[in-house]
Amino acid sequence: MRNEQEVNRAIEQYADTVRRLCMLYLKNHADTEDIFQTVFLKYVLSSVSFENGEHEKAWFIRVTINACKDLLKSFFRTRTVSLDEAVERPDLILPDHREVLEAVLSLPEKYRDVVYLHYFEGYSAPQIGKILGRNVNTVYTRLARSKQMLREKLGDDRYG
Repeated sequence: MRNEQEVNRAIEQYADTVRRLCMLYLKNHADTEDIFQTVFLKYVLSSVSFENGEHEKAWFIRVTINACKDLLKSFFRTRTVSLDEAVERPDLILPDHREVLEAVLSLPEKYRDVVYLHYFEGYSAPQIGKILGRNVNTVYTRLARSKQMLREKLGDDRYG
């Protein structure tokens, strides 16, 4: 394990390179930050001794590229589509579901979160309360209000 001084020097020296490589591969700020942390954690925990600065830089580049590739081929990334991407790609959504998805996404965030967790992820109101740090009655209220908003948006009682 490396000492704090070594780690701080490496972060100062290679942070920009690691971030640029991550953005090049992942095109996503959140994933870039995840891989950035992973790379430097690997550095902290590694016992590799480097011959020179070029060897160290090459190690950071290789570890960063491998971590990005691992993320891109992970089961989750290859089997899922974000809600934003689903809305942008109508071919991914059944025509009957597109209108409902758009209506859910148009809800205010506090309602959208409970609807998503309840109907799409299958959590109960008490579980949602724990996840969001809200009172269970608040969750029930938000679910009821979101159902009403969806009925109004969709003009149909079948979505309640």
